[in-house]
Amino acid sequence: MTVSVKIMPKTLKGLHVVVLAYDGLCTFEFGIAYEVFGLHRPEMGEEWYRYSVCGVEPGPLRAGGGLAVSVDHGLEVLEEADLIVVPGWRSIDAEVPHALIDALCAAHQRGARIMSLCSGVAVLAATGLLRHRRATTHWRYVASISKRYPDINFDADVLYMDEGSLLTAAGSAAGIDLCLHVVRRDFGAEAANSVARRLVLPPHREGGQAQFIQAPVPQEREGIRLGPLIDWMRQRLDEEQPISLLAAKARMSQRTFQRRFESTTGQTVGEWLLKERLRHARELLERASSASLDDIAEASGFGTLATMRHHFRKRLGTSPGAYRKTFAGVDG
Repeated sequence: MTVSVKIMPKTLKGLHVVVLAYDGLCTFEFGIAYEVFGLHRPEMGEEWYRYSVCGVEPGPLRAGGGLAVSVDHGLEVLEEADLIVVPGWRSIDAEVPHALIDALCAAHQRGARIMSLCSGVAVLAATGLLRHRRATTHWRYVASISKRYPDINFDADVLYMDEGSLLTAAGSAAGIDLCLHVVRRDFGAEAANSVARRLVLPPHREGGQAQFIQAPVPQEREGIRLGPLIDWMRQRLDEEQPISLLAAKARMSQRTFQRRFESTTGQTVGEWLLKERLRHARELLERASSASLDDIAEASGFGTLATMRHHFRKRLGTSPGAYRKTFAGVDG
């Protein structure tokens, strides 16, 4: 099946949004950009976005889902762009063509904004424009791309990052959040709310990627002493676990225990316990629909609902009640 992508009618006078298309195109992220910026919206008037698609290489281009895409414009259209959208790239470690890098740098130099969705950050990283800036991408890519670009400050805990002229989104669906954020910046909250209603989505989602990241498992354990102790700690998250008690069970001095625990897990005891209690609380919120929030706070070791709320807000960017509603479909 071949899809031909055309520019929007010439009657529109607003900012010119150009979305990249390439061989191996990620169709979901491409569709997000079209849905927000390219769909005809007469209610927004003539100042709404103009929309074009830029073919990174000669077509026809293959796209996910068995599609072939035929594009009317090449890299020259980036010279007219006010906002350039990079959908998820064909692979987080795939080479980025030099011609595309040069065209993006030139567009940014003259004032165009560039935003990446999910693995599209690989393209932005290759340009060097993100050097010494904050960025995000899907949490599963952060470790690998951080090694290749250590001068970029990646944050895996947010849905998107706005650095002014450079914007990055986390996982694929977070691209919707970033696109709505851009609409909000350009046209105000009412316009963003209108687009969100058409998408049947909230105009702003609470929280960040931290809600979706699986709990890391320690890569190694301190022989036969810390392994069983870590299991013991997990089974008693609702109990007080002072350093003195844990060190005694590990048959170490408190100082040695703290040093070896941090070396083993990469975290202090307090930080590890907090993350484990958050993980346990999230599991309970997802499956224990009949339990009260107070009971879950106690069972997960927070003691009080106020304390649990505080840590959910600080670490996950949401509340226990909102988390339960999102993941279990139950009002808190």
